[in-house]
Amino acid sequence: MGDAPSIDIRRRAVRWWLLAVAALVFAMVLVGGATRLTESGLSITEWKPVAGALPPLSDAQWQVEFDKYKTIPQYAQMNAGMTLSEFKTIFWWEWAHRLLGRLIGAAFLLPFLFFLWRGFVDPALRGRLWGIFGLGAVQGAVGWWMVASGLVDRVNVSQYRLAFHLTLASLIYVALVWTADRLVPRAPVAVPPRQRAVAWALVVMVLIQIYLGALVAGLRAGLLYNTWPLIDDAFVPRAEHLFFDAPLWRNLFENTLTTQFDHRMAAYAIFLVAVWHAFDARRHGGGAAALVLAAAVALQAMLGILTLVYQVPILIALAHQAMAMIVLTLATLHAARLSAVPQGATAALAARTN
Repeated sequence: MGDAPSIDIRRRAVRWWLLAVAALVFAMVLVGGATRLTESGLSITEWKPVAGALPPLSDAQWQVEFDKYKTIPQYAQMNAGMTLSEFKTIFWWEWAHRLLGRLIGAAFLLPFLFFLWRGFVDPALRGRLWGIFGLGAVQGAVGWWMVASGLVDRVNVSQYRLAFHLTLASLIYVALVWTADRLVPRAPVAVPPRQRAVAWALVVMVLIQIYLGALVAGLRAGLLYNTWPLIDDAFVPRAEHLFFDAPLWRNLFENTLTTQFDHRMAAYAIFLVAVWHAFDARRHGGGAAALVLAAAVALQAMLGILTLVYQVPILIALAHQAMAMIVLTLATLHAARLSAVPQGATAALAARTN
């Protein structure tokens, strides 16, 4: 009996730490979105994981960084004649994005090592947390891999690499939120198996939609076909416009019309599934969380339409990206709570941490 409060405190500490790291990842996604929207991502042309933590500290150092930027195609084709002051603006966005990545790494690893030392983490959870840390390390390398794609033959980064980078960040975020939520003892929720399946399907659908949105962003496809509900003068564009490139699969990733159409259709599908899921949940005497999720999906769809018809203004576009992460959060928590571990199993697991 005397051990129970200690176990509870340990679990709460680990949970709040994971939620704090998840909040940093949320912020990282928004700063990354602002970096992309301001065309700042290529302003730092080298990857220096340690030395790069410090910004230029003198006029001479600023000039060195500016001269490096002048050697890449983006400067020559988009920003020729840019002043040093203008360069500093885009540099600070990218520097802040990279600094936040370093901060997330430290905010995860240092408390994790402390919790391991103090015995706060049981063996099953330990492996999962090391896995999340490994994904974070991979994400740092993927970030540079993405930036490197825009330094030689392009004026922006590869949409393939951008989409992978954002989706991996979202997967890490889901893992953090899900793991933190599982540390709260909950009674199992009595719902039909299909509701659990649909709840997790919505998580997967939202992740796919985030990937599709990143393709649209990477291709600047949101600046085209700025009408709704029609696109290219039709609800469903002509096949020869959707699939003019060969091989056909390339249209899914490189055709601005096809990527935007896919993003729209995925949004409709998520909305319909979320609304159906909410009504299905209400039939079984609950469903408040499902209803909130459906409302969030509807709001996200409205923000997407506004982003499109106003041709991607930064504030609305960032609100759209933030709402995507909120929808992902709600979907993850909803699915996790429908898959709650019985309290007896949670208590047994907690007892092993003491």
